[in-house]
Amino acid sequence: MSSAETVLSASGLVMRFGGITATNNVSLNLKRGARHALIGPNGAGKTTLINLLTGVLTPTEGRIELLGEDITKLAPHKRVTRGMVRTFQINQLFDSMTPLETLALVVSRHQGLSAQWWKPLGSDKRVVERAGELLAHFRLAEVAEQPVKQLAYGKRRLLEIAIALACEPRVLLLDEPVAGVPAGEREELLQTVAALPADVSVLLIEHDMDLVFSFADRMTVLVNGTLLTEGDPEQIANDPKVKEVYLGHGAAHV
Repeated sequence: MSSAETVLSASGLVMRFGGITATNNVSLNLKRGARHALIGPNGAGKTTLINLLTGVLTPTEGRIELLGEDITKLAPHKRVTRGMVRTFQINQLFDSMTPLETLALVVSRHQGLSAQWWKPLGSDKRVVERAGELLAHFRLAEVAEQPVKQLAYGKRRLLEIAIALACEPRVLLLDEPVAGVPAGEREELLQTVAALPADVSVLLIEHDMDLVFSFADRMTVLVNGTLLTEGDPEQIANDPKVKEVYLGHGAAHV
């Protein structure tokens, strides 16, 4: 498999809601192992584009391919089984469960053991080992047996990403991972995002320019539902069009 292989491709995506065009002929290619950021001011069409990629919306025009397969009309849950996972889709955690129980449940389901999830956790060594690996990687080991409702918000965000990784994605869409996280908890989250597995292709949707520029090796800028430009971080930071778009939006790097 070539390192330059495109794992996710969107071509000419158009999304119309009545007379409104929310996404206008947008194309995007995500390479294997990429760290790709999708940025743009509020109302740029980022959420619509992500909803198209993940199957929440079906495009008016255009095509989406995952690992060379046309998934344009595929249901969201089927995209997950084919390797595309979005943190935003995991929109709530089970407050009464612990991180260990939560991850054991997800790992069991992913490994085809969902009918047995209720068995004692120690009954399947594979589940316990994988859950333990995820707890360690996402800095959750010390809170593994605390009810989720007692976790600090940053830890809850880490657990959401851990759940996504438990599904063993080929493509991971991170939807504003640091949104709402207090300043004192951000560094741990930023370090964990930076240490995501190299073989997972990541598309980051984020307003925090510090995170974007420290994480991404490729960036796509959307404005008014249209692709403004794409390039590496240095090209984006020095692009006059991007500077104009972000003027007054507090983006220190641009």
